Parts: sequence; structure tokens; C-alpha cells
Amino acid sequence: MLRLLGGAVIAVWLLTGCASGYLLDNTVQSFSQLTALPPQPTYRFERLPSQQDPWHQQLEAMADVALRNAGLQRDDSNARYSVQVGAQLQQVLSPWARPWYGWGSFGVSHHGVGLGFGFPLGYGYVEPPWFQREVSIIMRELSSNRAVYETRAFNVGPWTDDRSVLPVMFQAALQGFPSPPPGPRRVDIHVER
Repeated sequence: MLRLLGGAVIAVWLLTGCASGYLLDNTVQSFSQLTALPPQPTYRFERLPSQQDPWHQQLEAMADVALRNAGLQRDDSNARYSVQVGAQLQQVLSPWARPWYGWGSFGVSHHGVGLGFGFPLGYGYVEPPWFQREVSIIMRELSSNRAVYETRAFNVGPWTDDRSVLPVMFQAALQGFPSPPPGPRRVDIHVER
């Protein structure tokens, strides 16, 4: 019964979030060698040999908006900085999951202790998907090849649409640029649906 109630609460939460949006909570940590936005804050994207695929082109497009909002300008021919972006996505077990539910039983009676295994019959419960995501940005000064800014944003939640979530995570990762507060911090951003 408790499991069905938990599923109903999550379903209502997801449905209400679909109507009005939701709050995406990110854990962000940034490291900066910059104290202020320099003159001519231009950049170009840089990819590793393993990143020559359409997925990284999409990531760059998502990060481009956040970089522009942070005051940087893309200029592939006359860039001051190179920017490398990355993302990791993984489906994980929900924190409310009960994978053992219905697969075994344990009981105590006045006759002793018993343990049994069974299979659920006549009902089934599918856990809602849960995702762990991380985005990263590394900015290097092209003249010296020195890393001047590094940032990461991390989120765990039920949101399934990467095209809505990842751009917001890049925005969270750049909050406070070019001189963000030290240490890990929480950055919440409302995502419109």
C-alpha cells in the first residue's frame, strides 16, 4: 500500500511539474583563475578526438546559450579562449525504489523464524525513471594553453528530457562567472515546460 501511495505522489508531482515547470536543483563547483571578465571575451569550442560526433555538437549548442549569457562571445577565427564541454548521463535507481518488494518475505512467529522467496503475481510496479547527470566546462587561454576556468554541475532527478535539462545545467554551472564563490554550492533554476 505504501508503495502505491509513493508512486501516486511521484505521478502527481510529475504531472504538476509538466503543467507549470519544475525547479532543477544543481550542485555546482567552479574553479577560476579570472577575477573579472576580460576585454574581448571571445571563445571557440575545442573537442577531443573522442568527441567528434553529433552529440558533442548538440552539447556545444546547449552550452553556447549559457556562455553568451555569461558575457562571452563566440568567434571561431579570433578567439581568446578555447572551451571544452562535456556531459555524463546515467539512469540510476530511484531513491524511493524498493527492488526487493514482492520478491521475498521474512516473518517471525511464536514457532520460530521463517524466510521465503516468491514472485509477485497479479500485480506489478514499474519504478519511475531516475537520472544522474553532470555537465562540465573547461576554459583555456589560447595564448598560454592555461586552464583559467573549470566548472561542473551535478543533478539527480526524474526529469527525462535532456534537451530541457542540460542547457539549464550549463546555465547553473556558469552562475557567478568569472569569479564564483568557492566550494560546492546549490544552484536552483526554474525550468519552464
